[in-house]
Amino acid sequence: MRVGALAIGGENPVVVQSMTNTATSDIAATIRQIRDLQAAGCELVRVAVPDMASAQAIAEIKKEVAVPIAADIHYDPKLALAALETGADKLRLNPGNIRNPGAIREIAARAAERGVPIRVGVNAGSLDARFLKGGKATPEGMVEAALWEISLLEGVGFRDIVVSLKAAEVELTVEANRLLAREGDWPLHLGITEPGPDLEGIVKSAVGIGILLSAGIGDTIRVSLPGDPVREVEVAWEILKALGLRERGPSFVVCPTCGRTGIDIPGIAAEAKKRLSTVRNSLRIAIMGCPVNGLVEVERADYGILGGRGFGTIYAHGKVVKPKVREEELVDELIGVILAEQEGASP
Repeated sequence: MRVGALAIGGENPVVVQSMTNTATSDIAATIRQIRDLQAAGCELVRVAVPDMASAQAIAEIKKEVAVPIAADIHYDPKLALAALETGADKLRLNPGNIRNPGAIREIAARAAERGVPIRVGVNAGSLDARFLKGGKATPEGMVEAALWEISLLEGVGFRDIVVSLKAAEVELTVEANRLLAREGDWPLHLGITEPGPDLEGIVKSAVGIGILLSAGIGDTIRVSLPGDPVREVEVAWEILKALGLRERGPSFVVCPTCGRTGIDIPGIAAEAKKRLSTVRNSLRIAIMGCPVNGLVEVERADYGILGGRGFGTIYAHGKVVKPKVREEELVDELIGVILAEQEGASP
C-alpha cells in the first residue's frame, strides 16, 4: 500500500517513522520538528489530532513539509473525517476507543475516495473490554481486536490497511504480531509502546522490533521514546542497520577496551561519530585499541584507527594511509581522510 508516494509492504524497504510531540495546532513548532525528523531520516510522520484545531492545522503543515503526514485519531470519528478533508496522507484509528461500526465504515468510505490508507492501531493499554481475557490483554485478544476492525473495513471493500499490535512488554508484542502474521498479509507497523526512558526504552525496542524483523515480520517501524523524537529515528535506523536491512550513514566497530588499550577509544569514537553525522553514504569505520582483534577489523573496514600507546595508525580500505598519528590528532586525521573521499559531506 502507499502513503502518498511512499510504498509500505511487499518487497519494499522497511519504512522508518516517528511522531511529533508538539501541539499540532502550533503549526510553526510542528513544522520545525517535522523538518528535524526528516533530516534525521524519518520517512513518515504522525501527528496527534486531539481536537478540531489540530485537524485543521494539517492543511498548513503539509504546505511546508515533504514527508507524508499521518493523523493519529482517538475517540472522535469526526476528527478523522476532518483530517481527511485537510489532506492527511494516512489515518491511525484505535479500535479500543472508536467502536461504532457505522462510524468506522463512514471513515473508510471517505478515505477510499481520497486514496488514504488506514492503520488499525491496537494497543494493550487501550484494549476494549470485549477483547480482554480474564481482565488482561493477551496476544489472542489483541489479534481479535485488530481482526474486528479489519473485517469492518474490508466489509465495505477497503483494502489499504496497515496493522499494529503494540504493548509495553516485548513478549506480548512479539507473540501478538506472530499470531496476526498468520492471519493475513496486511503490512505490519512494529513498535514497543511505552517501553521506558532512555536505555530501557532503547533496549526493549531493539529487542522486540529486532526479533520480529529477523523473522521476516514487519514493514514499518516506530521506536517510541520520551523526549526529542529525533532520537527515535536514530535508534530505528541503528536497528535496521544492525539487521542488515537498510543502510544510512556510518556504522562503527568499536573496541570495548581493556588493559591493553593505549588511547581514549570512547572519546575518539564519540567525536568521530558526531563529526560524521551528516554523511549519508554507508561506511564501516573501526576504532580499535590494540592489535588482538584490531588489525583484522581495521583491514575489514572502509576506514579505521588502530591504536598504540598515545598514538594510532589510520587505515583506509584495508591499507595504512597515515602511520603513527598522535592521539590528539587522530580524529582530525581520520575525518580528513574520510571526507576527502565522500563528496558532499562535511565534518
